[in-house]
Amino acid sequence: MSDSPQQLPRTLWVGVFLMFGLLCVAGLLSMAEMRNEQRPRLPIISQIADFTLTNQEGQVTTLAALTNHVWVADIIFTRCAGPCPRMTGQMKSVQENLAPDSNVRLVTLTTDPDYDSPELLKRYGQHFGADFNRWTFLTGTKMGIAGLAAGSLKLGSTPIAPVDKKNAADLFIHTTIFVLVDKHAQLRGIFETGGEGVDWENSVRPKLLADIRRLEREP
Repeated sequence: MSDSPQQLPRTLWVGVFLMFGLLCVAGLLSMAEMRNEQRPRLPIISQIADFTLTNQEGQVTTLAALTNHVWVADIIFTRCAGPCPRMTGQMKSVQENLAPDSNVRLVTLTTDPDYDSPELLKRYGQHFGADFNRWTFLTGTKMGIAGLAAGSLKLGSTPIAPVDKKNAADLFIHTTIFVLVDKHAQLRGIFETGGEGVDWENSVRPKLLADIRRLEREP
């Protein structure tokens, strides 16, 4: 007489449930992947032009250093008493949420190159826990910074007139966005990091991380 279900070995039932669980997980992953494939590709906003700037180690850095990498960029200045510390903390949170084996790069430009030397940028990055293997801080000539920031990345910055300054650190008005660039140096996304109605934690950062993964999967 064959065994009844109650008489089947416990290990067999455990195996059946494990197999069922794995099939469910595989099905959910497959459905998620299908949804991602059905979403339209991120638009190509512009092409990033080559640049020559200097990183926090004092090394010359060009666009070639970012070729074949997806990267996220912003613009701040170390003397900023306004949104810059918040933005740099948000960039740190992007760094923390990337996979350890991810090839994504983070790029922070200064809008105050006369003051923000490589040494200052390195100390600033260390203060925020930047991983310099992944996160680069760039300075250079005003023309060089403007060419990359405003010319290619849509990161604007305007000096504040002396009569309009509220304090000694009130030096620039600049964009508070993160921009997303693909492996082919094409601008593919713009993300507001602050301001009224902006939910960084629950809306902006999850979308940015999801779009990063989408671009990582592109050839």
